Amino acid sequence: MTMAYQWYPGHMTKAKRMMQEDIRLVDLVIELTDARAPQSGRNPDIDELGKNKSRVILLNKADIADEKQNRLWEDYFKSRGLLAAAVNSRTGAGMKKIQNVIMEACREKMERDRKRGILNRPVRAMVAGIPNVGKSTFINSFAGKACAKTGNRPGVTRGKQWIRLNKGVELLDTPGILWPKIDDPEVGQKLAALGSIREELIQPEELSLWVIAYIREYYPGLLSARFSIDEGKEPVVFLGEIARVRGCIQKGGEPDYPKAAALFLDDFRSGRIGRITLEQPPHAE
Repeated sequence: MTMAYQWYPGHMTKAKRMMQEDIRLVDLVIELTDARAPQSGRNPDIDELGKNKSRVILLNKADIADEKQNRLWEDYFKSRGLLAAAVNSRTGAGMKKIQNVIMEACREKMERDRKRGILNRPVRAMVAGIPNVGKSTFINSFAGKACAKTGNRPGVTRGKQWIRLNKGVELLDTPGILWPKIDDPEVGQKLAALGSIREELIQPEELSLWVIAYIREYYPGLLSARFSIDEGKEPVVFLGEIARVRGCIQKGGEPDYPKAAALFLDDFRSGRIGRITLEQPPHAE
């Protein structure tokens, strides 16, 4: 299955340049990725840009990802020296533990500060990730109503807003955006399935057939339970049955595949089919 993804190098280059500027101002990079495709939803440049910074990876939308896979991914990132935690920034689930994870990630920095006689300097953090992973929602949810914007700071680049989360943490109010690197068509499929890349770049029918086949293999029983259709059928037949059950019928009685595919993908993305993760950590495969 081939899909072509078109990107606009111009704004990617600009975004990377902005992140290079912003990253100099912070101690910690909080990287958001989608818990349903944690590796595909990352940009490898973040590792390079943040290599001398404390790092935390948050698996966002963890509530609609496979719980067991969430734990395996947390362990995988920890094995690579990156602290990770599963969160849902829409509902705020998992937010309380983030403070502890941040403090753990910055322990060495705070220890160095203490030895140099610098006490109580807040940790400065930035939130980074690919588009549509929920960075702004996370900032709003994590900051809550109690936060105060501290405005421009002496010695800090003009125009940057800092949000005081508490005594210990200040957050740069600009999410760092980097686009995913899609050299591998399967990475593109996963991100398209999650709605992480623009709709017009994908063919919904082809995509839904791929997702149906994946769920059938890794999460047997979920499709039958959701649609009351025998999931043993070929994906294209299964999609035709969804069209029939959901009333997506064209003139002449033929199934309206594009409409059925759109309905199916919406069900999948919202978690209505079940908690599904589209990739396993490398050692778990």
